[in-house]
Amino acid sequence: MNPGAGDPVVHFSWFDWGITPWTILCLCLIPLMLLVVVRKTYPTTRFAALAVVPLLLALPLPDWWWLLPAGLGAGLAFLGCIDLITVPNATHLRVHREMARVSSLGKRHAVELQIDNRGKSPVRLCLADDAVDGLSISPEKHAITVSPGKRLSVKHVITPGRRGAFELQFVYSHLFSQGGLWRLHHDFPCVSQLHVYPDIKQIGEYALLARTNRLSQIGVRRTRKAGQDNNFERLRDFQHDDNYKHIDWRSTARRQKLTVRQFQTDQSQRVIFLLDCGRMMTNEHNGLSLLDYALNSVLMLSYVALSQGDSVGMVCFSDRIHAYVPPASGKRQMNRLLHAGFDQFPELVQSRFDEAFLYLSQHCRKRSLVVLVSNVIDQVNAQQIENYMQNLVGCHLPLLVLLRDHRLFDAADNPAPDPLVLSRSAAASQILLWRHQVIRGMRARGALTLDVFPDEMTSPLVNQYLEVKARHLL
Repeated sequence: MNPGAGDPVVHFSWFDWGITPWTILCLCLIPLMLLVVVRKTYPTTRFAALAVVPLLLALPLPDWWWLLPAGLGAGLAFLGCIDLITVPNATHLRVHREMARVSSLGKRHAVELQIDNRGKSPVRLCLADDAVDGLSISPEKHAITVSPGKRLSVKHVITPGRRGAFELQFVYSHLFSQGGLWRLHHDFPCVSQLHVYPDIKQIGEYALLARTNRLSQIGVRRTRKAGQDNNFERLRDFQHDDNYKHIDWRSTARRQKLTVRQFQTDQSQRVIFLLDCGRMMTNEHNGLSLLDYALNSVLMLSYVALSQGDSVGMVCFSDRIHAYVPPASGKRQMNRLLHAGFDQFPELVQSRFDEAFLYLSQHCRKRSLVVLVSNVIDQVNAQQIENYMQNLVGCHLPLLVLLRDHRLFDAADNPAPDPLVLSRSAAASQILLWRHQVIRGMRARGALTLDVFPDEMTSPLVNQYLEVKARHLL
């Protein structure tokens, strides 16, 4: 039946039913959200770019004409569903990390990742190692394709930015579908331990210069070797295996009998380090804290003392005792010191010098060279250090090492007409004057002192130890 001329013409529109491009878009997002939440599968950038095209075409078209790009979108969705089936199964892959457990601060550390594909189809994936805070990785990602039944290895470099113990727990990956429209995010459990120790390159340089008799190049003064410093002990009768150079001819003529001079060799001495890990050591210079510089110098002096046959120990403390290494000699002691100090960091707490010195008196009763490495900025800490260091005089030989602050000295050395700068310079000068009085007071009480910049600490500290050895102060 044909409508009459007077009958109104009815136009059908999908908009009357509430169906718009935005409605279809929201309906499509529901299964996509389920994929993201349940399977951790995401559309790639390529798929997102293709999906935007039908949507943009549909917006300016009126009424039913927008069904054409909607059909195009439906076809794209069908292709996406087909490509979704080709997303690789992560259970067919095995990832293993190969690397050394020990690394040095600031040095490049090689890492190798091995990927085994136990499936029946090639897998295209992107790998990224665990980027723990304090470690920088280069390159950050690896885009590879692993054939079925094959193993592929990729390498990258980790550069530690701080000391300490790190645990790398995962290797992160994106597994791509065959058409490249989907990517599956999967974390492969791969636990590895990494211990970052202080840079001991200076120890190797010292050993090389010592063998070639060039220690003066790093500011270390020459000293006599142990047992050959003419430390006279007594006269005795000549024996057949004695050195003729040691014959005392005056005593021989007086006694009418060959007499030789006997020299005593240096006995093994003890060096104990008290390393402050409190708030006084949190200041930084060139990216390293005062504790980092102190630990490097302590390890250097430990190597020198151990090579001299002495025993070395260390106490790390702040508001509590962090670590204690009993005094011992030998090459293994260097490893114990490294392991005890590599994961010590300065804390924003007030150091308990009373607990540190009490712990020292309980565990180290023999006379030793006690080296306290710290810093002073107020009268309270200075008074504590003075009292406890003075109590060591007599039973031990105390050596106080105070680390300077570059910013404080720069402010005092660079006054300017500006009132603000001039007041800062005056305040810095007053603090330095007070600091000098503290050092003079320590020396008057019988303690050895060193006031050095942290980056220039190693040579004065080693020279002070060698001077103690040469003068037999212990």
